[in-house]
Amino acid sequence: MTDRSASARSRRSGPRTRVAVVALLAAALGAVGTLPASGAPSQGPRDAVRKDSVREDAVPKDSVRKDVERLVRDARFPAALVATADRDGRARHYTAGVADVRTQRKVPVDGQVRAGSNTKTFTATVVLQLVGEGKVDLDAPVETYLPNLLRGDGIDGRDIKVRQLLQHTSGLPEYTVHILKDVFGKARHTYYEPRDLLDIALKHKAEFEPGDRWAYSNTNYVVAGLLIEKVTGRPLAEQLTKRVIDRIGLRHTSFPGVGDEGIRGPHARGYDAARPGARLKDVTRIDPSWGWAAGQLISTPGDLNRFFSALLGGELLKPAQLAQMRTTVKVPDGFSEVKGVRYGLGLSRTPLSCGGAMWGHGGSIPGYYTYPGVTDGGRAATIAVTANREPARGAFAKADAVVDAALCRK
Repeated sequence: MTDRSASARSRRSGPRTRVAVVALLAAALGAVGTLPASGAPSQGPRDAVRKDSVREDAVPKDSVRKDVERLVRDARFPAALVATADRDGRARHYTAGVADVRTQRKVPVDGQVRAGSNTKTFTATVVLQLVGEGKVDLDAPVETYLPNLLRGDGIDGRDIKVRQLLQHTSGLPEYTVHILKDVFGKARHTYYEPRDLLDIALKHKAEFEPGDRWAYSNTNYVVAGLLIEKVTGRPLAEQLTKRVIDRIGLRHTSFPGVGDEGIRGPHARGYDAARPGARLKDVTRIDPSWGWAAGQLISTPGDLNRFFSALLGGELLKPAQLAQMRTTVKVPDGFSEVKGVRYGLGLSRTPLSCGGAMWGHGGSIPGYYTYPGVTDGGRAATIAVTANREPARGAFAKADAVVDAALCRK
């Protein structure tokens, strides 16, 4: 799971936020020929369209639509979905490509996708809500809430602060590097308990002493999810739903239940290929439990815009906790293709080509890659593509550029 801030490593590790997945994800997807671009972007988010939303097909072809069509043609993604919102909240949606390479079915407008590591921002939000309620202290040791849980070679929960989990400065080893190959193959339908994931990580030595540096690790968010459950006495899925999803009306976002391998709403199918030029493999149905608090959510581009806009707009956190979330540390050079990326508490800050920056995360999980961004000025844009290994060299950079251009458009 990864995010764009840490895109490079994202592609190397797990359900990615562009801030992290492993080398395996750097392999490009095989092309299946140029796929047709759909001319049917459409109205704002399903069931929640503002009355002043603009139907994309009611206006001349704009630059975003051209960019999306070019992306599918040149980067060879099976499908791309984009949602944008202006400062007044007016939404516009775009699609290109096909939802199913076999049937050539059209891409559903604002269709559901696996959101991968964008889940981390939801998880961090709930932890920070608990901080605001006085139930969690960011600078307390993890041991305070999860006694005797973190023990291993160079690993001790008495030395790791809650803040360091959310910030990726804990030094906890990354579990996804040890299961990613299986998740793409024989273990695609395997159910993992959260403790299974943690146990995989704890078999390995700490990456560094807590606080010494920054390194993206999905393990941090498995521990954060366990912390939420211990403090609230309730399941993580319930807390994410009650405290975030339902609270701001994300009608097409959900945390899959145990054994739920499908995507229930309208969606484009997700694909993978073992190497460039290889036949695309449909990986839409997977057991996403290996992502859990770090990458299990299903959402839509429109809902991701709504979530990050609401979060940055102060609808989910008190000012003090939002300020903590937005307090960032430098991401190492080479971790992202974009220079100057910084990471807060489950939230990344990425410079824009036109000046200023966007806040978001990003995510990658078999079949899907998503990249959302919101500016301090109130613009929002999210892209989702239906492959999480590049179909062509530089494909993800091209996808990210669509978001940058949309947010920079006058």
